[in-house]
Amino acid sequence: MALDALILAGGRATRLDGFDKAELSIEGSSLLAIALRATDAADARTRVVVGPDRALPASVRRAREDPPFGGPVAAIAAGLAALDPATDDAAGADLVLVLAADMPRAEDAVRLLLTGWSGAGDGAHLIDADGREQWLCGVYRRAPLGAAVAAVADTSGDIERGETRGLSVRRLLAPLTLERVDDPDGVATDIDTWSDVESARAKGTP
Repeated sequence: MALDALILAGGRATRLDGFDKAELSIEGSSLLAIALRATDAADARTRVVVGPDRALPASVRRAREDPPFGGPVAAIAAGLAALDPATDDAAGADLVLVLAADMPRAEDAVRLLLTGWSGAGDGAHLIDADGREQWLCGVYRRAPLGAAVAAVADTSGDIERGETRGLSVRRLLAPLTLERVDDPDGVATDIDTWSDVESARAKGTP
């Protein structure tokens, strides 16, 4: 399936004392490098990393949420703008992979997502064994995702600026018809605390 990819890498990481999560090393690779490998393995045509300036491969675009640290919905909005087909010679892919840059097993997670989705509806996301929905390991049809971003911007109190700061991804995706793909082994488990970092390093990245 033809897809583009957004890697969200702009969080404050307050529970990691402000350390840049995307630069954390697991088994010799940064979490951002692991996320980039996952999107490369998924054959993403155009990839955008949303977050502060970092060294990126020449083929990868960069974007910044407005305002900085404005949350995942603001990051998705910025990433979609950077994928605007009007800036390309060819139209963008119909599907957009949205991936948080804090998953040590991102390659496994993306593989599970893409093989587990039936292709029906507006997309799919992973859901873990405890019922937690992993919105930021999801694949979404570009048109309804873009329409959802426009809709929440129009109702968030600052239409002119397109303000999406602090909005929840759940609210963003509520209008979409989405399939849940079971993640019984927790391959989409992310890193929020130093304890999570220690656990990920102990397990490695299969």
